[in-house]
Amino acid sequence: MIEARHTDVEMRWRASALALSLATCVAVALGAALLGRWQLTVFAAPLLGALMSLPWQRPVPNVQVHAEPALVRCFEGEEAHLVVWATTDDGTPVDLTITTAAGAQLEATRDAAGRIEIALTAPRWGRYPLVAGLRVAGRGGLLTGTAAGHVAAADVFVFPVAPARATALPRTELLDRLGTHLTRHVGRGVEYGGIRSYVPGDQLRTVNWPVSARRGSLHVTERLSERAADVVVVVDTYDQPPGPATEATERTVRGAVQVVQSALRNGDRAGVVALGGSPRWLGADIGRRQFYRVLDAVLGAGDEHETTTGTLAPRPAVPPGAVVVAFSTLLDTDFALALIDLCRRGHVVVAVDVLDGAPFADLADPLVGRMWSMQRSFMYRDMRTIGVDVVVWSEAGTLDQVMGLVPRRRRTRPGARAGR
Repeated sequence: MIEARHTDVEMRWRASALALSLATCVAVALGAALLGRWQLTVFAAPLLGALMSLPWQRPVPNVQVHAEPALVRCFEGEEAHLVVWATTDDGTPVDLTITTAAGAQLEATRDAAGRIEIALTAPRWGRYPLVAGLRVAGRGGLLTGTAAGHVAAADVFVFPVAPARATALPRTELLDRLGTHLTRHVGRGVEYGGIRSYVPGDQLRTVNWPVSARRGSLHVTERLSERAADVVVVVDTYDQPPGPATEATERTVRGAVQVVQSALRNGDRAGVVALGGSPRWLGADIGRRQFYRVLDAVLGAGDEHETTTGTLAPRPAVPPGAVVVAFSTLLDTDFALALIDLCRRGHVVVAVDVLDGAPFADLADPLVGRMWSMQRSFMYRDMRTIGVDVVVWSEAGTLDQVMGLVPRRRRTRPGARAGR
């Protein structure tokens, strides 16, 4: 079902070009009549009557903007199609124009009914609102109405395209749930784990008959279990200073999408938490539909995600035993405290530093850059001591290479680290 949007527009009314022309002609004619050309009053009388008829004209129309669909989602480079038109309650025609944010290519064609068919293409992810410009005549053409403010006719959300590389998770104890991640635990799997003597209760299909024949007693083949994980991506949406910090937003969004995409392909559950200006979260789930829900939550589209307040990740957003992968510039203290809180709850937390270089416009003194690098390394050491592993992701490498550098950590019981 295609959802349409109907927006009532508040109009700002002023004198039209016709009214200004009539007023000018009346003023000139009456001025000349005062100078002795009284015959010009005959010329000014009908013009003045037209202006005086303003209170008896029809009331100004009410304008409404329609868009179908109201919300369009597409990926980078894809073409989004929608239709926008405007109507009035008395049938007055409306001059409608559509604009959008910079960076998007907009093609608009008008059909016979006056509706505008729009095809939008954007090379970069983001939100591209379609803004309607309106102009309508009222009071017999003596008034001209324009939109009183910003009229958002529809929204186009362009999703990022993440590389189809498999992103490794932090090496830790996984949940006892059937999945695709090979572990060292013996269970129901397909990978060879070893040979042991038969114990009453073992299934006959696990008996290794060639080995049993050689050793003269029953032996069974053990298999390594394959388990699943809960992956929650935490995205830093706090305001960033200009420079390299704003450029890191590109890696933040693409990295979050890549981790979720890889987790869902492996049969894991995935969710997202966005901490910053408007905190929101989406619980962990599986399936292809969950991937699009995560994209909506990252860009703030739709209404399937939950909103929250505060600076910490809500407990329902991060299920027990989940692996947390955070993408941030690590410039905001509140975001770092949120990661420490997740670590104290017993989660394995990996922070991916997406800031490439110092957040300064110019580094006139090289000593400042060295001091900045030393300060960041000290911060990494302190966070690792607490339990948050930090890896640096720059333009020189890929995310799957960076995640391979995360050390193995054993999962701790919730509250155990906080009590030390």
